[in-house]
Amino acid sequence: MRPLDVIAFSLTSLGSNRVRTLLMLLAMSIGVAAVVLLTGIGNGARLYIVDQFASLGTNLVIVIPGRAETAANTPATLVGETPRDLTLDDAQALSRGEPVRRMAPINIGELSISWRGRERQVPLLGSTASLLEIHHLRLERGSFLPEEDMEIARPVCVLGAKVYRELFGRENALGELVRLGGFRCRVIGVLGSEGRSLGMDTEELVVVPVAFAQMLLNTEGLFRILVEARDPAAIARLKTHIGVTISKRHHGEEDVTIITQDSVLATFDKIFKVLTLTVAGIAAISLVVAGILIMNVMLMAVAQRTGEIGLCKALGASQLQIMVLLVSEALLLSAIGGLLGLGLGFGGAWAAVQFYPDLQAAPPPWAIAAAFSTALTTGFVFSLLPARRAARLDPIQALARH
Repeated sequence: MRPLDVIAFSLTSLGSNRVRTLLMLLAMSIGVAAVVLLTGIGNGARLYIVDQFASLGTNLVIVIPGRAETAANTPATLVGETPRDLTLDDAQALSRGEPVRRMAPINIGELSISWRGRERQVPLLGSTASLLEIHHLRLERGSFLPEEDMEIARPVCVLGAKVYRELFGRENALGELVRLGGFRCRVIGVLGSEGRSLGMDTEELVVVPVAFAQMLLNTEGLFRILVEARDPAAIARLKTHIGVTISKRHHGEEDVTIITQDSVLATFDKIFKVLTLTVAGIAAISLVVAGILIMNVMLMAVAQRTGEIGLCKALGASQLQIMVLLVSEALLLSAIGGLLGLGLGFGGAWAAVQFYPDLQAAPPPWAIAAAFSTALTTGFVFSLLPARRAARLDPIQALARH
């Protein structure tokens, strides 16, 4: 038989029992759609994390007080303490290294801000002028923190876009005095709408000089120190410089944790890849269930079509030709179900993007190919038993049972 004859025969057979065909198509398409949609969401989540780290800066090394290797089981860890705080003097010393391009000390807290009777709680971030470039922030109007000694506690602030709108509405905020905690502070700039960055909404931030933040939060320690290397090749030298400098200043102890952006990103990337493969594997189980359904339905169809099969064999059809006919029917059914599933999966991914624009739920090409090929393989494997049983029917007995 010609391939076109086989396809025409299969389509006629599928169309003869539409309810059975629709049920098998539904089972196969749901399985393929689940694989495509879940891998798309997992891949979108991974890309979102990568984008968030990219927005933090490039060639970045983060210095955290406390050594992770030794502080894990100490009582100080249980109460949130570290062996020794990072200070502004430590930050100054780190900034003098040859591999260092920029450095920004970080302090984080929460305070109330008010202006003419309007008040709200805001996350406070204390840093220096270098933060604008390191963190890739965008300034909407005014100026950022002044370029001066980081130990000067100048009472100036830069407002996030949402804080500005809620306090000032359409009025000009530049030059106005706001009350931040118990101190008056002059507004010198407004940040652009940046969205979220590593869990921190920059639209709700209030940025002040780091020394002023220490005064407002009543602390001398730093939350983090961000150090940017001159280029990717300088990151290893920068880590060495940080370790040696901290060890000299902290009486021979390198009591800090040094994290590179690439290492954190690689960890997250690995986690999300494993999660994506896991959910794809779980979704692929539905394809196996669809394959079992195809096998059971085809076994029933063989029992119902014994006369038709017997007639084909009486006319000279070989066992191989009978098997080809039934397997082709299953493969055609799997292919149509797979294509419908791909459409449903892409439709679900598009709907997810409409609800969550930041999550670019684009299914990776390997997932699309794997889902479709798994659907075809499942249809092929589970159709072999019914096809083999049909091929072994005796033509005379098949016609007699008919």
